Amino acid sequence: MADIFPITSRYYGIETTTLETTAGKTVVYLKRRFVPSPERFEVIQEHTVTQGDRLDNITARYLGDPEQFWRICDANNAMNPDELIQINRQLAIALPEGIQGNQYA
Repeated sequence: MADIFPITSRYYGIETTTLETTAGKTVVYLKRRFVPSPERFEVIQEHTVTQGDRLDNITARYLGDPEQFWRICDANNAMNPDELIQINRQLAIALPEGIQGNQYA
């Protein structure tokens, strides 16, 4: 099945599977997405949370798209985005999983 989610989606590349109900109806659903461990990301910058910060604004500032907030959640091992917005918390801003930074920069 072709990807039904854009490449910027956290669900991009996740396989689907089917379930046959007792009524004979076939339900297609996504397999579980496993959150990668933070060690799999290359941190390119850190951000210290200050009063009034919002995760969407932080994401837009560093990644250029507020809908990419899930990448900051993944890089900081957060299942709930709200746990990241605590004053003075250091947030890792990372490249997407598996992407290495420029070693010669």
